[in-house]
This record gives sequence, structure tokens and C-alpha cells, in this order.
Amino acid sequence: MAATTKVTTRRADAQRNIDAILSAAAECLSRNPAASTSEIAKAAGVGRVTLYGHFPSRAELLDAVFVRSIATGEEALGQVDLTGDPRAALIRLIETSWELVDGFRTLLIAAQEVLPPARVRELHADPMARVERLLERGRTEGAFRTDLPTTWLVGVMHNVMHGAANELQAGRITSAEAAPYITATLLAAYTPPGERVPG
Repeated sequence: MAATTKVTTRRADAQRNIDAILSAAAECLSRNPAASTSEIAKAAGVGRVTLYGHFPSRAELLDAVFVRSIATGEEALGQVDLTGDPRAALIRLIETSWELVDGFRTLLIAAQEVLPPARVRELHADPMARVERLLERGRTEGAFRTDLPTTWLVGVMHNVMHGAANELQAGRITSAEAAPYITATLLAAYTPPGERVPG
């Protein structure tokens, strides 16, 4: 009985350490995408040995932080109303998506530096599936172009969003400008050829 209690306590302590490390990493990386593991460990109130015991490399730590951030974002995206006119729904989805990207952009920059592009895209699978479903409905209803594959159009949104984050980081646009720029770009990209782009 005592041995079981000790194991349970160790597991609880380990989980608290993991939660503290992930929270500290998200906070540190939101301020500086180059934040070191030493800084993160200090902010989490643990030693580097403990941090590396849970996350053997910076890449694994960033992967875990990114996974948690994506899960948080999914909760917000799940609240977006995607019913009604597909174009209006797309605009609502862009606005919420940009808020999330803007909030996590330095974390995204840090992740892009250490994670393979395929892994970054894999972690975006659920948000991109939501975009794909909306685009498919819009294509069926004649709101969006059908001459290009849906997967291509989803990739366009993914790249435009990340491009806006990079432009903001470089100081070439403001956060307030980004969502309207993204919206204008994607509506132009998705409108069927020969039709007037909504604006």
C-alpha cells in the first residue's frame, strides 16, 4: 500500500513538473523564440536535469508546447460559427485563426526553426481539416473555385497565415492590418475565376 502511494505521488509530482515546464516554455517563448532551456527550467522552478528528464531535447520540448497550444486553439476554433454564407464563415474563421496565430506567433517561429516542416503541418491537421470542410461546402454551393484541389486551397491559407506572422515579426505589418490582408488575399484566391471578388 505504501509503495503504491509513493508511486502515485511520484507520478503526480512528475505531471506537475511537466505542466510547469510546458507553461514556462510557452511564456518564455512568447517573449523570445530563442529562449534557452536553462531560462525555461528556471521559469518553471525546476532544474535542467528535471527538464531534460521529461524532454530530452529542445525539439521535443517545443513539439510538446506546440501540441498543447494547438489543442487550446482548437477549443477556440470550435466556437466559430461556420454556418450560413461560406464567404462570411471564412471571414469569421480567418479572424479567429489570426488571433490564435498572432498569440502564438513567436512560439510558431521557434517551432519552425527546430521541427521539420512536415511535423509543423501534421500538428495543424485538425485546424486545416476544419478549413477543408468549409471550402468543400463553399465549392458545392458555388462560392469557391473548383478548378484547383481543395488541399491546395487549404495549403494557401496555411501559408498566408504563417507568412503574415513572419511579416508582423519583421515589422512590415501590424497585427491589426494582418486579418484584413489575409481575408482579402484568401477571398481573391478562392473566388471562382471570372467572378467578382467580394469586398
